[in-house]
Amino acid sequence: MNYANFPLDKRMPLPSTEPEKGEDFIDVERLLGMAARQVKVVAVCAVIGLFLGVIYLQTTPKQYTSFASVLIDEGLNKVVDDISAVSATQQTDATILSQIEILSSARLASEVVDKLKLDQNQEFMNPPQSALAKGVGFLRGIVAYFRGSAVSELPGIENVDAATREAMMKAATHDYAVLVLQTGLMADRNGRSNVITLGYQSTNPALATAITKAYADAYLADQLNASFDATERAAVWLQGRLTELRQSSQQAAMEVEKFRAEHGLSANSDGQLISGKQLSDLNAQLIIAQADTARASARYQQYKAIVDSGSENAFNDSAIASDQPSSSVIIGLKTRYLAVSKRLQDVEANFGKDHPQAVALAREKADVSAQIFGQLKQITESYRNDFQVAQAREAELRQKITTAAGQSSADNESQVKLRELDQQAQALSTLYQTFLGRYQEASQQQSFPVGKVRIISDANMPLAASSPRTIRVLALSLVLGLMLGAGFGGLNEFNERFFRTGEDVRDRVGLKFLGYLPTIGGGKAKETKPDDLPADGKVTSLSAAERRARMRVSLDAPASMFAETLRNAKIAFDVVMEDKGSRVIGVISVLPGEGKSTVAANLAGLLAANGARTLLIDGDLRNPGLSRSLGMESEQGLMEAVVNGQTWQSVGKVDRQTKLAIIPAVLRGQFSHTSELLGSAGMRRFIENARETFEYIIVDLPPLGPVVDAKAFAPLVDGFVLVTEWGRTPRAMVRSMLESESYVADKIVGAVLNKVELKKLAKYGSLGGSEKFFDRYSSYYLEKSESRAKQAA
Repeated sequence: MNYANFPLDKRMPLPSTEPEKGEDFIDVERLLGMAARQVKVVAVCAVIGLFLGVIYLQTTPKQYTSFASVLIDEGLNKVVDDISAVSATQQTDATILSQIEILSSARLASEVVDKLKLDQNQEFMNPPQSALAKGVGFLRGIVAYFRGSAVSELPGIENVDAATREAMMKAATHDYAVLVLQTGLMADRNGRSNVITLGYQSTNPALATAITKAYADAYLADQLNASFDATERAAVWLQGRLTELRQSSQQAAMEVEKFRAEHGLSANSDGQLISGKQLSDLNAQLIIAQADTARASARYQQYKAIVDSGSENAFNDSAIASDQPSSSVIIGLKTRYLAVSKRLQDVEANFGKDHPQAVALAREKADVSAQIFGQLKQITESYRNDFQVAQAREAELRQKITTAAGQSSADNESQVKLRELDQQAQALSTLYQTFLGRYQEASQQQSFPVGKVRIISDANMPLAASSPRTIRVLALSLVLGLMLGAGFGGLNEFNERFFRTGEDVRDRVGLKFLGYLPTIGGGKAKETKPDDLPADGKVTSLSAAERRARMRVSLDAPASMFAETLRNAKIAFDVVMEDKGSRVIGVISVLPGEGKSTVAANLAGLLAANGARTLLIDGDLRNPGLSRSLGMESEQGLMEAVVNGQTWQSVGKVDRQTKLAIIPAVLRGQFSHTSELLGSAGMRRFIENARETFEYIIVDLPPLGPVVDAKAFAPLVDGFVLVTEWGRTPRAMVRSMLESESYVADKIVGAVLNKVELKKLAKYGSLGGSEKFFDRYSSYYLEKSESRAKQAA
């Protein structure tokens, strides 16, 4: 930026709060920077997660799991054989799920409890619990107590006798054991196979093995018992059903024969009724007769059309039917006609139409044509007779068919009833044979029941604990710790609303960035009472010597980064105010405690040490921290000089080393009209008087946020230097101040970041940014300082 062209009443426009198009993408560099800044948080949470995982492993009893495998084969094979491929898969899945439900049933669990007497086994009923489970149980008990949900396990037990009470308690214990067993049972299908894996987990490996074996045996016995009971019930039911079916089948067969005899429904060898056979034959003859009639009609109509066209066209339209012999008279006549016609054409062509031979040939041609026409008339009459005969034959056949159809219709009605009776008889006979076969199968299976399941892998004693799994628990604890750390780190980054780098100053609030001011002394002081407020406005327990030392950092360490930043600030307002003979610089901040008094004192000291006539004014009349930090005890200060119309010489003090003139501020009770004083005509006269003597007038003003003193003094200032605390000053507050106080914002030359922790600053800088190379800058400053010291020596 060219400071020579920087107008005093203009400043950089505030950046838009809307994200640019490029910011829609993931900023990997920013994410890596955030990860580097929060790595300690993530690491601490990961260590905590691992520690909690170790505690969980130490306080959780080991669990042992025993497994057994059961194969279901016979029933599923039958299903696959009976239905299609698609439905077979669905039926197989449903069958496997049904068997798993049987395994998980309370009846099967009750048999295992009774067999192993688990309701009397304290290790089963009250297994050792982990500390986590005990804590959850304790919390549940507290919640239940406060909700008033605790009720007696057996209501009304106090009203029964001892024997009944004991029986009820025993039954309740048994039911609880069944519930515990159902809850702990593991039954699942092994992949897509027909194998079901059984398992049970317990703190005692022997108990887990015994329960798994007992479950497999109970399931196998249950399948055998179910098969036996089913076949027994089926045999009893089938036996009663067979008697009814036999009687029904015999009665149906008798009704069929009786109906056939009553209606005289005899049939040929093919089982077809005679009337129906006759009707079928007549229909076939009718079809042939209809074809003959159509053929005769076609020939008759053809020749009739030729005759109707006249004798002139008889030759051209004449045709010979396919059933006429080739030596027919008409064929000879046509041959003769063609020969005469050809000779007539030749004679006419050679001798003309009037030649005697041409006349004779013409007469002969007409005679032949008349003969052909006569022959055609005879053929037409013959075909008419054939057509009438065919029509008469067709009409006769139709009459016969009508008579036969009436008889066949009556027979067919009887045949329908007969067929219905016969079908009923056949169905009853087939059903009887089917039930008879199933009855025989059920009788055989009842004597020797076969189960549909078998154990293919027996339960074995587990050699190692199945849970908790050390590696898995530790890995999960580590992952959860990392996720928790990432969450806290993300929350920290979300709450990051402060200035960290020069880019924040330029991009967020549109101000010129003047540099970083590192933390003086490398640490933060402990807070104390407000009466001991030092020069930077923060309540600390620093001694008076330490406070004065803070005000002279630029003098005691001229080669430090602190001093270099102040020099950069001097260059900035020198360029902006080059046309000003005497420059009034106001040092401001937004919040108290940001170190503006320290910056003002060191800036003034640096200017004075460089030989410039400099005046430092403590303009914070409500809390003169600058005067206290410098250790200036005076009866009169800025307020008295302005009120009494005095010049700076009457209240000012001069530093003997740097010749810096200082105007202290003296706190006078609860004086609340400081803003009127700073903006008064007396203050203007005081500043104008000081301009005649000094090149630089540095004014330490109160913070902009809580009071309006700095705003009242703004007309007398040539430029402001804004001091913001690194990691403490909210960006939104500074931006709001710049937007609302445009008169002050237009005079801000630039901003400095104070109390910067250089070791952490690199984590906030972008790759290639100057923040990443401050360690090199420090070594450079150190080398320069050492070389200057050697030259001075």
